[in-house]
Amino acid sequence: MSTAYLFPGQGSQFIGMGQNHYNSNSDFTSYVDQANDILGIDLKSIMFEGPEEKLKQTEFTQPAIFLHSVALFKTLNMKPDMVAGHSLGEFSALVACGAVDFEDALKIVRRRGELMQEAGTQNPGTMAAVIGMDDETVEKVCEEASKATGKEVIAANYNCPGQLVISGYTEAVEKAVELAKEQGARMAMMLPVSGAFHSSLMQPALDGLREQLENLEINTPDCPIYSNYTAKPTTDPEEIRSNLLDQLLNPVRWTQTLLNMMEDGATSFVEVGPGKVLQGLVKRTDRKAETSGHQ
Repeated sequence: MSTAYLFPGQGSQFIGMGQNHYNSNSDFTSYVDQANDILGIDLKSIMFEGPEEKLKQTEFTQPAIFLHSVALFKTLNMKPDMVAGHSLGEFSALVACGAVDFEDALKIVRRRGELMQEAGTQNPGTMAAVIGMDDETVEKVCEEASKATGKEVIAANYNCPGQLVISGYTEAVEKAVELAKEQGARMAMMLPVSGAFHSSLMQPALDGLREQLENLEINTPDCPIYSNYTAKPTTDPEEIRSNLLDQLLNPVRWTQTLLNMMEDGATSFVEVGPGKVLQGLVKRTDRKAETSGHQ
């Protein structure tokens, strides 16, 4: 019987996130104030007051979700048996398992957000959700759409069985949505995102982040961390580093991550951070799994 701690990614943010903890828990307050000082921006007021358009900008969304998740985890005094984070959440998971220092991770997450936003401007693209189709069919739809348009679209987030997000050039994503509907998807819809995340269109972000990630101090974690890129556990600092680099241009294998955690003995999953998205994905992967959350 093992407990896995999960950390959310982009899309879980909301105005007022973390405000109740800030007002009632001095440890949480201290992390938020520290983050404002480290980054030199008023992240606290963006989280608590918005406006929503600003909070939704990738360069602010990413540090906001990371800060909420990590500050909250630090107040729990829990020792996970295993950890994982969805996309950006992998950085929160790395702090939670002791592999990366809070300040180092916060700076990288802020830079990652800026670079991904810039990459979205440099290489315009988009993403779409496809519901009610198995992984293989979605992959084939992406191949067909890429062939038809001559532009890349790939399965980018394997969220849970029957729920995938595809990513790539707008024209190719639109074609894939059209094909998915024709081939019986329950739903296929474009998402309001600022870039084609987890695809080759994020190459400028990888180039910008490479040096920072190569210089990042990574310690041996206290427990295994399951990587988005491989969906497998590791405690090797160098493997963690290369997985973080590979994560930017490759799919988030979340379904496979959850199944591997379950196979390795996880019976209880605790989501730490804004929202309840990951608890829902666990339940759709295995109804018998226990889920809970700290928001």
